[in-house]
Amino acid sequence: MKHLIKVIVIIASFFALTFVLIKMTGILSIEQIKNWFLQAKELSPYYVGSIVVLLLFSDLFIAIPTLTVITLSGYFLGFQYGAIASFIGLILAGVTGYGLSNVLGEKIFGMLLKKEKARQEAKTTFRQHGFVMILLSRAMPILPEVTACLAGMTKMKFSKFILAWSISTVPYVLIISYAGSVSSIENPKPAIYTAIGVLVTLWIGWFLFNTNRKK
Repeated sequence: MKHLIKVIVIIASFFALTFVLIKMTGILSIEQIKNWFLQAKELSPYYVGSIVVLLLFSDLFIAIPTLTVITLSGYFLGFQYGAIASFIGLILAGVTGYGLSNVLGEKIFGMLLKKEKARQEAKTTFRQHGFVMILLSRAMPILPEVTACLAGMTKMKFSKFILAWSISTVPYVLIISYAGSVSSIENPKPAIYTAIGVLVTLWIGWFLFNTNRKK
């Protein structure tokens, strides 16, 4: 497991670096995203939906506040259309991450883990636990993209990956976008409480997963 953790930490650090750079430069702040949505809504809801899809897809390359974007999609587009736009964006990000890593996986693994034995151990560990890791990955930022890349690197069957990705994505999107749709600037409590509840539930899932794995 230690070799897989090493790979996860290195890849996650890369994504975290993009988040730090964004914060330092002031690009893609939450206020800017809100302003984009406000301006786009004046033109057409389709523009808002396109921004949602683009932002969530971009999360594969630069760290985007995914939970915030999905919440805002529900607020600006309503539950149904906010959920659809968010799902499309996350699916595109996951499939692209899987595809790119599937092609470049061996080269990336070779750079991250020099020893063949370590690479095989990391791959074997992810093949054993990867499905559950993808299911619980939305417990924290960056981890979903990391697991999508690992699925491609370790040659997980695409059907297995897309099943796990969809199971983790659909409920998450539905719950968060609905919370956004019933929230407002004056009353953001539904979105806040929902976000806390979802994250706590996923963290409990991680705790149970680790407990069971150690047994």
